[in-house]
Amino acid sequence: MNHIDRRSFLAAGAAAAAAASCTPLRATPAAGRQTTRTDADAATRPCVISSGNGMPAVTRAMEVLNGGESPTDAVVKGVVLVENDPDDMSVGYGGLPNEHGVVELDSSVMDGPMHKAGAVAALQNIKNPSRVALRVLRDTDHVMIVGEGALQFARAHGFQEENLLTPKARKAWLKWKRNLNPNDDWLDDAQRLIPAKAQSNSANDIPFTWGTIHCAAVDTNGDLSAVTTTSGLSYKLPGRVGDSPIVGAGMYVLNDVGAAGATGRGESVIQSCGAFQVAQNMANGDDPETACLKVLTWIADHTKRQDLLNANGQPNFEVTMYALRKDGAYGSATMHGPRKFAVHDGNEPRLLECARLFETMN
Repeated sequence: MNHIDRRSFLAAGAAAAAAASCTPLRATPAAGRQTTRTDADAATRPCVISSGNGMPAVTRAMEVLNGGESPTDAVVKGVVLVENDPDDMSVGYGGLPNEHGVVELDSSVMDGPMHKAGAVAALQNIKNPSRVALRVLRDTDHVMIVGEGALQFARAHGFQEENLLTPKARKAWLKWKRNLNPNDDWLDDAQRLIPAKAQSNSANDIPFTWGTIHCAAVDTNGDLSAVTTTSGLSYKLPGRVGDSPIVGAGMYVLNDVGAAGATGRGESVIQSCGAFQVAQNMANGDDPETACLKVLTWIADHTKRQDLLNANGQPNFEVTMYALRKDGAYGSATMHGPRKFAVHDGNEPRLLECARLFETMN
């Protein structure tokens, strides 16, 4: 596979690890990325990172941290804002449904100091799976509860059931369903008896997402927590579970090292133990960005199905990895990009460019 500057980034990562003992990591001006703060800043201020849809999450999580609450409470309260947003069709209320038009949600959260996680999967009718996952973490000896059991657990804790399929998401699902097969009994957009000016661009503009939100935080004590929450793959088979609720895939925390997470094609992240690999790479001395790039390289090298490869032998899908180290260093990398991630390091929330393994998707 023709990885972009693959040898260069591996060599640079080794050099950065060797230099880390005497100097802090610095921004790369040409790339417009910042991967850490000064040691003094890291010692006095907390830090929160998130996926590109997480600006509200990092803002709220930082407020919670500054109010003296734990990183675990901070990240969950942060992502709840995105779960509640009907315009984000990748998470929570308003998320795109499964093939039957039912919204199924997944989430996991991990508390670094306790090294304990909670997760729910294929959860229906509950807007905030991250809050339910937090209850699994704090109130049970389990890690994951799924399907009807997760719904019963949520009911027992007073969570209110509601219809999560918004009119916007329902419209997208019906459009997807109509355009599945020109020979079925649903009229495709091109076959419908509606004025031409009212017809859209057929299947090309059907909303579709592998989207998710990941959020990780470190406080002034160096304690870490992380959460990942999603409505999963659009129009998936009922009961499909992606990487988001799987500890070590879509999210992982080693409190003495750092936190990691993933968004994108969940099946590939699961089969690479993506977040766990990122954390282990940081434990072995890699800076956060290099730790993420190495996992993307691993995924690329282990993608064998021809339908998942482009003409250049590269994965034809996106995966984005995120990493927050215990000392406040942070980084993110994506398979193709361009893509951004959100950061709040005590000054202000902002979006930064992710590193890229490949220049383009094609």
